[in-house]
Amino acid sequence: MARRCAVSGKGPIVGNNVSHAHNKTKRRFLPNLRTIRITLEDGTRKKIKVAASTLRTMKKNS
Repeated sequence: MARRCAVSGKGPIVGNNVSHAHNKTKRRFLPNLRTIRITLEDGTRKKIKVAASTLRTMKKNS
């Protein structure tokens, strides 16, 4: 499964590891995903992956 937030669409971004000697190698910054259970309109429950920053925003706005 993709490392992507189901609500905001946040995914991995690419950057560099920089050593003390300033050598650069590629690395990935992964989003802080959390699995939550949501209840759909028909009463069933479904698991989705949501970024932690999106969860904070959802709690703030609810």
